[in-house]
Amino acid sequence: MVIQDADLEYNPCDYSKLLKLLLDDEADVVYGSRLKEKSQEKSFLFLSLFANKFLTALTNILYGTKITDMETCYKAFKRECIKDFEIKAKKFEFEPEITAKVIKNKLRLREVPISYNARAYSEGKKVKAKDALQAIFTLFYYRFFD
Repeated sequence: MVIQDADLEYNPCDYSKLLKLLLDDEADVVYGSRLKEKSQEKSFLFLSLFANKFLTALTNILYGTKITDMETCYKAFKRECIKDFEIKAKKFEFEPEITAKVIKNKLRLREVPISYNARAYSEGKKVKAKDALQAIFTLFYYRFFD
């Protein structure tokens, strides 16, 4: 199962990078990281980069992980590993919710670098500051209450 944002900020040519680790049974879940390679940071809007790094660092602290891009939309899963997950998210809180459930269920999570072509708000980018606050709440909720 692969999640692909409809706006093509993520290049579908990167599917093979994500799927290879699943097909070779090296992972149960693969995140396409926009930040695994430092050179990709220039693709981000400044506030988006700051928020992403903050939310990823918070994830790593709360869940004891070492991921580089929790907020990536590019995620691939072995269906059988997540088929029983009850997803409550309706918007951008999907990223922290699924990440929390993947980690809490001790699934093998790996990251691969991907290409990224960020859109500006004038081009229709939808993420806002309130979404970052919702992500923080979601990370704490699934860490301590669910």
